[in-house]
Amino acid sequence: MNTLSAAENLAAGVWQSGMGQVLGGLVLVAVLIGAFWFGYRVRNREPEPPKPEEQPHRPDTGALPGETSEYRKPAEMPQTDGEHRLMPYQLKNGGTETSSDPPSEEKRKWGGISSGGFGSGGTGHGD
Repeated sequence: MNTLSAAENLAAGVWQSGMGQVLGGLVLVAVLIGAFWFGYRVRNREPEPPKPEEQPHRPDTGALPGETSEYRKPAEMPQTDGEHRLMPYQLKNGGTETSSDPPSEEKRKWGGISSGGFGSGGTGHGD
């Protein structure tokens, strides 16, 4: 008992012979070529990138717009009489203050011990 119609038999025969795969591949290639062609047309309609002389330039000072240069120093801790605790709202914001003069050479240099990074081969603290 064959339950397939003649059209289904023909379709099954075409698929089994390999002709269906070839036609499917041709359709796929046509779709890909069409997609590239469409992308090329869309790209041609876009404006060209600006030339180097049309690019924005950095100001003569060398600083970026909105960039500030300042020195920071640690804020002084408020002293207590020992009987009353210091509460968080009594501290200044940030823990640092601005300073107009640069720090001395001694304060800029790291005077601590070498700690070695993970995987650096060092022994860590106390090298």
